[in-house]
Amino acid sequence: MRGFHFIPDTINVNFYRYRLLAFALSIFLVLGTFFIVATKGLNFGIDFTGGTSIEIATPVVPDLEKLRSKLNALKLGGISIQEFGEPQDFLIRLPQQLETAETIAAYESCIEANRKKTEPEQCPTAQTKAIEAVRAQLGDYFKEGEVDYRRVEYVGPQVGEELKVQGLWAISFSILAIMAYIWMRFEWQFAVSATVATTLHDVVLTIGLFSLTQMEFNLSTLAAILLVAGYSVNDTVVVFDRIRENMRKFKKKPLPDLLNLSVNETLSRTTMTSFSTVLALLSLYFFGGEVIRGFVYALIFGIVVGTYSSIYVAAPLLVYLRVRPEPEGQPSKNVPEAV
Repeated sequence: MRGFHFIPDTINVNFYRYRLLAFALSIFLVLGTFFIVATKGLNFGIDFTGGTSIEIATPVVPDLEKLRSKLNALKLGGISIQEFGEPQDFLIRLPQQLETAETIAAYESCIEANRKKTEPEQCPTAQTKAIEAVRAQLGDYFKEGEVDYRRVEYVGPQVGEELKVQGLWAISFSILAIMAYIWMRFEWQFAVSATVATTLHDVVLTIGLFSLTQMEFNLSTLAAILLVAGYSVNDTVVVFDRIRENMRKFKKKPLPDLLNLSVNETLSRTTMTSFSTVLALLSLYFFGGEVIRGFVYALIFGIVVGTYSSIYVAAPLLVYLRVRPEPEGQPSKNVPEAV
């Protein structure tokens, strides 16, 4: 009994014909991303900028608009409140508080006083005062019961800068490792093509999406970008495997025709894998809660552009990189040279 096929086995789409249009679109999007990132920047989370995360469980489900208004009245910067797990669980994020001359003087005075005490007390900083102010507002709002403070985490600005650098190194090393792997498995043309499609296309466009929407860019987003790179390379390797196999099988077949054949033969696997993965991610997006929404958002977008780049960017680039030079006087008759 034959199963249901979204993509017919006899499909024969001339993908190579639209290579110039695809290249133009990709170049436009990549350049647009560089422009957006340069002008708008990224909305870094406290993982990179420093700040405080407070995880709480409330006695009752609050009116989030009223609670936000009450906390914003403290004038501590952009305070965000996110649902976290159960309806009564929330994650409050406070930005890094700047130390003023007054808070610095109070801190130094406290340190000096502690030297004369057998049991020194904790000296307040601008960040600890902000946390206490938030605690007081929450206690005033939830008069029906006590707020359960499950976790309070503080990330200093120096740690945030270190995480930025480490994140950049993580992306750089992963890309180099991907390129080295493909270079050892295939020829160098395949490695260059996959790197361009993965790095200069999928990763850059995913970063541009976060700059355009100003969604919070944090460590989970960085993990999603690395996953996008890995998924895109895996998708590209499947196409490359078929191309290499067909290059050995059809030695006299013009390379553009061979690329079309290979992409069509792997199209069902490529689209169905991406479709089933996106279905699972959509469930996480709608029912997984606010905390992982940015992570899932990046993965969905990355999988879509990764599937596109495997077909329209990585494969056609092999012709321009001359992975197999065409014999002179034998151009492809089935593939037009212009869009």
